Amino acid sequence: MKKAVLASAIVSLVCLASATAFAALPPGQESSKVTPDMIQTGSDIPAKWVQPQGNFDYVKREVMIPMRDGVKLHTVIMIPKGAHDLPMLLERTPYDASGMASGNSPHMADAVWSGDKDWADGSYILVWQDIRGKYGSEGKYVMTRPPIGPLNPTRTDDTTDAWDTIDWLVKNIKESNGKVGMIGSSYDGWTVAMALLHPHPALKVAAPESPMVDGWMGDDWYHYGALRQVNLDYFTGQMTKQGSGESVPRDNYDDYTNFLEAGSPGAWADAHGFKQLPWWNRFAAHPSYDAFWQLQALDKLLVEHPSNVPTMWLQGLWDQEDIYGAVHAWEALEKAGHGANNHLVMGPWWHSQINRAGWNLGPLKWPGDTTAQFRQQVIIPWFNHYLRGTPMAKPLPQAMIYNAVEQHWDSFSHWKPASEQKLTPIYLQGDFGLGFGQPSGGSDSYVSDPAKPVPYLQRPIPAQNEDRWRTWLVQDQRFVVDRPDVLSYTTPVLTKTVTVQGAPIADLYARTTGTDGDFVVKLIDVYPGSVPTDPTMGGYELPVSMDIFRGRYRKSFSDPSPIPANEVQQYRFRLPTINYEFKPGHRIMVQIQSTLFPLYDRNPQTYVPNILFAKPADYKKATVTIEHGADGKSAVLLPVVATSPR
Repeated sequence: MKKAVLASAIVSLVCLASATAFAALPPGQESSKVTPDMIQTGSDIPAKWVQPQGNFDYVKREVMIPMRDGVKLHTVIMIPKGAHDLPMLLERTPYDASGMASGNSPHMADAVWSGDKDWADGSYILVWQDIRGKYGSEGKYVMTRPPIGPLNPTRTDDTTDAWDTIDWLVKNIKESNGKVGMIGSSYDGWTVAMALLHPHPALKVAAPESPMVDGWMGDDWYHYGALRQVNLDYFTGQMTKQGSGESVPRDNYDDYTNFLEAGSPGAWADAHGFKQLPWWNRFAAHPSYDAFWQLQALDKLLVEHPSNVPTMWLQGLWDQEDIYGAVHAWEALEKAGHGANNHLVMGPWWHSQINRAGWNLGPLKWPGDTTAQFRQQVIIPWFNHYLRGTPMAKPLPQAMIYNAVEQHWDSFSHWKPASEQKLTPIYLQGDFGLGFGQPSGGSDSYVSDPAKPVPYLQRPIPAQNEDRWRTWLVQDQRFVVDRPDVLSYTTPVLTKTVTVQGAPIADLYARTTGTDGDFVVKLIDVYPGSVPTDPTMGGYELPVSMDIFRGRYRKSFSDPSPIPANEVQQYRFRLPTINYEFKPGHRIMVQIQSTLFPLYDRNPQTYVPNILFAKPADYKKATVTIEHGADGKSAVLLPVVATSPR
């Protein structure tokens, strides 16, 4: 009864308020009549929104291109309005083709991602395609799907998919001139290299940028047997969803702590569900360079199936992800007699920086935007030459490699592969000296403790920090120089320039109390204590070339063996290619250590069949002794040249 009275009172108050409100309205606005056009019974979101594009300077199409096995691949095509007889630029990617042309702008150059802005000037038809099994494409995704053969019993791979895609494009894009160029970086560079194994006749020019070529020898997964464990996040990001997956969640901000607490890489992967990933299970079963890796090595496959397509193998001199692939692919082809249509380019860049701004690399500053200049002045004119018949101002040299000290490009009519280099040893000396003279004898030791590995960056090392990840290869090495488990050998102050062009070779003679172990060698330019033009570089210890080698592979990459404890062994391995000048007033340094953590997994220093699954008790301290006397003349072999043959 009380509720009914209360409700009646509320209704009376509402009516009174409404009447008061209407009474307050100006004359002619008192009507409260509801007309049909006011009523919406459905959704305010239309079934399909069509954006007017009358002012757009391009037309975007999305198509599903059929492959020979019936699988259809999602492809995005941007065509300049009024196009006629234009070449096509194709990029095949696992990173979302739609995202590369997602800008909602009427101007083509503003609608594409940074890597294609210089191409979107109305003179190219741009094409992006999701590889099979990723994003909008049908089929099953396989990580860097091996070529048809023992590891791939199907009748398709990324070579046939590229061929079928190009065949469809030249037959169906009436605005094109029937010529295609391929470009792409990292994984996308790998898809370009795969297309070259059996190129479609319409593929006239190609540029694999920072391509993954050999994931075990020196690209994304391993370096000479040492696992790049921070890249395991890529597995979940790439393979837990057809789109983009998540990185592995972290307990701590510092990845040094995360991986140290996890123990082995296998324990870390198991704790985060990696056994659900078929790729991880295949990967983890093959820690050595066996047929699983050898049959996927693209440098070898390219020599077995050479193409006549003019190809630019491009990478950064400080490429923190794929510093191995481009230069080794080019060298393999050059040595096999295919140098005429293959060119090598190495810029002052981090991984894939060619597709972004190139004013600097960390603390190293350049006189201009090196990447924009290269795109506009070199690679686009070169593509135009083969796709549009435009003459070039001058032929592309066999090799173009940036001189980071003189800050200009050096061109080489004949750049020698590493196997043809003349090498000059710079020896480790007593009292931590370094020089070109014969060593004075002796040895130096340090204790490598897996519980306290040497960090590859100054801590803390967050899992997600692109700027620090991109530039770790130019990190000032003074942050580790005083550690007791890092040996630093330094020349006197240089009185004349030492020019090094090619791939340095680490040549160590060492013994260890363990039965396994890793060796990290860094070639470093030590700046003068004061640099007036840039005070922040005073005393900077700039890594010029560095890499890691897992000791069990000193005799064979495919058949590892224990290191005999306390016996001197030789560890000889190639460092990344450089074109560098050590100037007067500077010093040359060589650093040696056994860990570079958490970038690389820890060697337990006890021989176990599969380091990925080493147990906590396997990780033991070891005393490592580097010889520079009668028991072995440890050195870094430098490809020193008297003058630069530009």
